[in-house]
Amino acid sequence: MKVVLFCGGYGMRMRDGQTDLPKPMMTVGPRPLLWHVMRYYAHYGHTDFVLCLGYGAQHIKDYFLTYAETASNDFVLSGGQVELLGSDIQDWRITFVHTGQDSPIGERLRRVREHVQDEEMFLANYADVLTDLPLDTMIEEFAASNAVGSLVAVPPQAAFHCIEVADDGQLNAIHSLTDLPLWENGGYFVLRPEIFDHLPENGDLIADACTPLAKAGRMLAFRHKGFWHAADTIKERAALEALYRSGRSPWMVWQPGDDREPLQPAMAGLTVNTEHER
Repeated sequence: MKVVLFCGGYGMRMRDGQTDLPKPMMTVGPRPLLWHVMRYYAHYGHTDFVLCLGYGAQHIKDYFLTYAETASNDFVLSGGQVELLGSDIQDWRITFVHTGQDSPIGERLRRVREHVQDEEMFLANYADVLTDLPLDTMIEEFAASNAVGSLVAVPPQAAFHCIEVADDGQLNAIHSLTDLPLWENGGYFVLRPEIFDHLPENGDLIADACTPLAKAGRMLAFRHKGFWHAADTIKERAALEALYRSGRSPWMVWQPGDDREPLQPAMAGLTVNTEHER
């Protein structure tokens, strides 16, 4: 299946004031967030990508046009020639589409319609969320339904407490947000082309399409209590980096079990949930 990735937002909450890189190009280990998301899909056999570009598009184009396989693959250097012992992207097909500097997610999707409209189903996602979700199971459940779309539902990620307050100000109860029967939109969409019939011009994917479809009983949610982590802020990206460097990288499902060891921190030419901006 084709994979549409939204990677055109400004990512203001990720900026460190020292770089103009778009958020999907911020690194975890030697590779950008976007690469980790794409590598995840490739693990499940989905290697035909459509990138919805906007802010910082040239950074993303240049990264793949000058891709350094040696940053994350073993190789032999002999006589000045490099012999790769593995490859990340050799079988990937990547379509780069500029979908507007300030377009909302729904409009970005509309602008790549021609690339997916002939598909029975296609995948779509934000470019800054990592997970160990069993994607094949989610797709199988969606394929057996008549839904127009499906998304991953994850427990609330915030550490806030919710309180119950009486009219007279009496505090009756305090609940951890994570203990309440609530779920967040975690992305990782599976969609049928019918979704375009519900997307208005300059519309939002969730508010304008998924919400009315949910009311009509045409949306599914795949509940996932495993690893899911957004990288919407510098702090969240730093948490992923700490996991990576510790050797515990549960989103790297392409590495077998306990062998998910950290790669050497080469930068490969780079310098170092509410509804997010993408």
